[in-house]
Amino acid sequence: VQLVESGGGLVEPGGSLRLSCVGSGRMFRVNYMGWYRQAPGKQRELVAEIINGGATRYANSVMGRFTISRDTASDTVTLQMNSLKSEDTGVYYCKAQQRPFGFSVWGQGTQVTVSS
Repeated sequence: VQLVESGGGLVEPGGSLRLSCVGSGRMFRVNYMGWYRQAPGKQRELVAEIINGGATRYANSVMGRFTISRDTASDTVTLQMNSLKSEDTGVYYCKAQQRPFGFSVWGQGTQVTVSS
């Protein structure tokens, strides 16, 4: 499985961005996908995740502002980010897993900068 993220960029506070992660390979084995981010000088943290069946979970800091969704037909997971804040700045990574004991794959990351 390989993942390619896109959609990052520079946006002003209060703006929106839509990140996409397209998978290739044996995506039919993937039952977990998530978006993580890493700010400068900080550890990588979970932003949002979606599990087969559609269950989702969000970090408290993004709840109500971000929405994760998955389209299995196109092997794409999307993160819609609204009402962006400066603290949302970081490199956003897509992750795919075959849980509980299968493979785990990361994308290359896409930069999101929220600044005026």
